[in-house]
Amino acid sequence: MGRIIYFTGGARSGKSIQAEKYIFSRGYKDRIYIATALAFDDEMKARVAKHQEQRGKDWITIEGYKNLVEKIKPHVKNGGVILLDCLTNMVTNLMIMEKEYDWDHIGNEEVEKIEKTIVDEVMELITYLKSIDMDTVIVTNELGMGLVPAYALGRHFRDICGRINQMVAGYSREAYFIVSGMTMKLK
Repeated sequence: MGRIIYFTGGARSGKSIQAEKYIFSRGYKDRIYIATALAFDDEMKARVAKHQEQRGKDWITIEGYKNLVEKIKPHVKNGGVILLDCLTNMVTNLMIMEKEYDWDHIGNEEVEKIEKTIVDEVMELITYLKSIDMDTVIVTNELGMGLVPAYALGRHFRDICGRINQMVAGYSREAYFIVSGMTMKLK
């Protein structure tokens, strides 16, 4: 059944490149790329183009951050690989794109509902990925090594995404931490 391989590190640590190297070194023939980022500005559009160029053209690309199981199903091929880049963007979009909140005055009960919705979405995906005969490489940002954000949305995001990262890492068969482009195997 499907193995989860987890890559984490700070911003610009090289985690996406290391995840791609991992995939290329194992010679997967069938490759699916799940792009969770939304390109709202020229800077993000340039990042997306750079990632597309470094991956090459032999990928099926799925764009989105929710209902991913239905988007993946038509493309599943035994023995292939899925690269989800990145879990952090997925969580961000699930937090802020679905409904507008006053994050400075939001109550704990509402934050817990938002987190439960995100956990449910991610667990549906993880459960499916573990049931198919494709490996999945998941890239995410490590958020727990920085300063405590000065604003409420940042703190809620750090807390929710940190718990989602812990959950996904717990389901992984292999986990890697990337620092300055160098890979450390965690498990």
